[in-house]
Amino acid sequence: MPATPPEFWGIVRRMSLPSAPLEAAVFQLNAQQELDDNLATIRRLADRAKGARLFALPEGCLFMGDVDRKRASSEPAPKLGEVPAEGRGLQALSALAREHRAWVCAGGVGLLSEDPLRPRNAHVVFDDAGKVAAIYRKIHLFDVDLADGTSHRESDSTLAGDPREDVVTIDVDGFRIGLSICYDVRFPEHYRRLVDRGAHALLVPAAFTVPTGKDHWHVLMRARAIESQCWLLAPAQWGRHPGNRFTYGKSLAADPWGDVVAQVSDGVGVARVTLDPQRLEDVRAQLPSLRHRRG
Repeated sequence: MPATPPEFWGIVRRMSLPSAPLEAAVFQLNAQQELDDNLATIRRLADRAKGARLFALPEGCLFMGDVDRKRASSEPAPKLGEVPAEGRGLQALSALAREHRAWVCAGGVGLLSEDPLRPRNAHVVFDDAGKVAAIYRKIHLFDVDLADGTSHRESDSTLAGDPREDVVTIDVDGFRIGLSICYDVRFPEHYRRLVDRGAHALLVPAAFTVPTGKDHWHVLMRARAIESQCWLLAPAQWGRHPGNRFTYGKSLAADPWGDVVAQVSDGVGVARVTLDPQRLEDVRAQLPSLRHRRG
């Protein structure tokens, strides 16, 4: 069989890329246990990000607090393709999407599961009409004992997603965007599966601890962008939360070369970024590693 001519791959590459830039906003929150306060902050940042087509919210955007209140705050899982019929938090985010005509990516919210003690940690995406476009259930759960004496057992209060099913992408104005949550970023095979589904950008909403964040946050986010040759958006929690928990912040956007092109420093804030398809094409043409894979 004759070899595939190089010009064929050029045609495929051009056809598979978005045709226009996508304006996105990366939110940094300091979420607490009161839903109304968290929603008020999200609305305020959304007003600052007005005009963006995609709002990326961090893990725990509706609630950060103790385990029992986390379970109690979880909401019924909404139906795909519909405006949520239940859940004050989900309904408020749906309304926000309609108001701003923007896609709202709620990077990690509690959804009731078959286990009453362990809700899902779910990345719920609303389209610009407020309908649920996708639900990704966090696969990798953060069960660690850190050097500073902090212990985290996410699996005690969260039911993990299924790696055979929870590989989820959304399509926004020609951009295919792969979903993940926080600790997933340490498992590059998840992002390879998203790239295999045609991802042009990756969402990594997080609530990184300070000890892991100060050493690993930028390294991991840049690495996932570089190896995937994708734009990457990483909205994060920042500061002190109930239970004396501290998160690292530094919400960012990285381009397909791994350069950090936008970042929120300390505090609550928002960073705007333009996802440029030309940058995507240039990087993938300059270093065509995705086409060089074997096996």
